[in-house]
Amino acid sequence: MKKKVTKAIFPVAGLGTRFLPATKSIPKEIMTLVDRPLIQYAIDEARAAGIKEFIFVTSRGKGALEDYFDHAPILESSLRKAGKTDLLEILKMTNMESGAIAYIRQHRALGLGHAVWCARRLIGDEPFAVILPDDVIAAETPCLQQMVEAYAETGGNIVAAMEVPAEKTSSYGILDIKEDMGSIISVKGMVEKPAMGDAPSNLAVIGRYILTPDVLESLNRMKTGAAGEIQLTDAIAEVIGTAGNVYGYRFRGQRFDCGSKAGFLQATVAFALARPELRDELMDFLGDITAQQKAAQ
Repeated sequence: MKKKVTKAIFPVAGLGTRFLPATKSIPKEIMTLVDRPLIQYAIDEARAAGIKEFIFVTSRGKGALEDYFDHAPILESSLRKAGKTDLLEILKMTNMESGAIAYIRQHRALGLGHAVWCARRLIGDEPFAVILPDDVIAAETPCLQQMVEAYAETGGNIVAAMEVPAEKTSSYGILDIKEDMGSIISVKGMVEKPAMGDAPSNLAVIGRYILTPDVLESLNRMKTGAAGEIQLTDAIAEVIGTAGNVYGYRFRGQRFDCGSKAGFLQATVAFALARPELRDELMDFLGDITAQQKAAQ
C-alpha cells in the first residue's frame, strides 16, 4: 500500500538577487502577486493536495518569512474591534498551527539537491513533495493536487513537466522519454541544463516534485553536477538507473516563472485579471497603454 504524501519541502534559502534592491530587506518569497505573497500561493497549493507538514529550508535574513506565518494578535484585535470580519478570515489563511511548520537552515548555497537533503531527517522514510515558490501555477485543480492523484496511480517519483521551446531547453532539467502516455510520461533519463542541441526532448522539469526516500539516499552521496551544485535532477536520474520508477506529469494549468522580473509581471497581470473586482479597471488601463504605444509608433 502506497503511503500518502503529507510532507512538503519549500526551498526558500535563495538571496533573490534578480530582484535587488527590493530583496535587500525582504525575502523574495514575501513579494506579492496582487495581495498575496508568493509563498502563500505555494502553501495554499500544498494544503489543497493534502499536505500536513511544511518544511522550509531557509537561510540568514529570512525572518520576515517566518513572521508571516505567525499569529498577529495586535492586528487581529484591531480588525475584530473594527468589525472587519472579512479581513480576519483572510488572515486566518496565513496562520500555521504550532508543530505544522519547521525551519531548517541551509548554511551554504550548494544547489536545490542540497536544500532538499538538508530536510532529510524530517522526511524519514516517507514520500514527500517539493514545491519551488518561484514557479506559480494558475490551474483549476492545483498542480500538486493533480500530481498526488497521479501518484495514487503510479507510485514512485513524479516531476511536473511542460513543453518549452528548443532554444530554452538549456535552462531546465530535461526529460529523456521512455514512453509517452499523455499526461503521464515514463522517464528513462534526465539531463540538467543540456547544451544547445543536446536535449533529449523539449519536456522541461518545473518546480513541483513528489519523491521517494530513494532520492534522499542518492543525495547522501553528494555528487556535484551542473554549475558545481548538487542537483536534484541528478539524484532523480540516479534513481531511474536503480528503481526505474520515475514519471513526468504534464499538468493542466499555466506556469509563471516568478524568479524573473518579466515572469513576475506577467503573473501579476494574469492573477489581477482573474479577480472580478480588478478586471475591468485593469483591462481599461491596459487598453489605454496599448493604444498610446500604437499611436506613438
